[in-house]
Amino acid sequence: MGYEMTKTKRKKHTGRPPRHGGFSLMIRRGELPERRGYIRKHLTACREGLIRNLGPLESDLTAAEIIILDRCISKLAVVRMIEEHFAARGILMKGQLAPVLSADYLRYRESLRRDLLTLGIGRRAADKLLTPMDIVREYAAKNGGEMDGEGS
Repeated sequence: MGYEMTKTKRKKHTGRPPRHGGFSLMIRRGELPERRGYIRKHLTACREGLIRNLGPLESDLTAAEIIILDRCISKLAVVRMIEEHFAARGILMKGQLAPVLSADYLRYRESLRRDLLTLGIGRRAADKLLTPMDIVREYAAKNGGEMDGEGS
């Protein structure tokens, strides 16, 4: 009688993957999140700021720039939803970095960074660039100073 060597296969994870809400935007045809108005405002302000940096009007942008810009906002939305999830639940699961954070989050952030570089963000002089807070302030001023959620 000899020992029989059998290869054991890894069991597939059968449980539900961790939920963070980041991909809910993809399911709803790229619509901005309804229940999180402050994220919608943040994304809108970021889009308007990027258009000003590139344009200054959307009509000044090429079709390719608009496509990349819109994908940047979609990716930023996913990143923000994942960040919201971890702000509420923490980043560790069973003593280890949550799988969603270590994989999806990093991929989306890196992809967003590359898209922004492709658009040429960062090539302008530093004194002409708006900070994220400048963008939010301008957006708030245009909408009667109304800020809901963050920063109010």
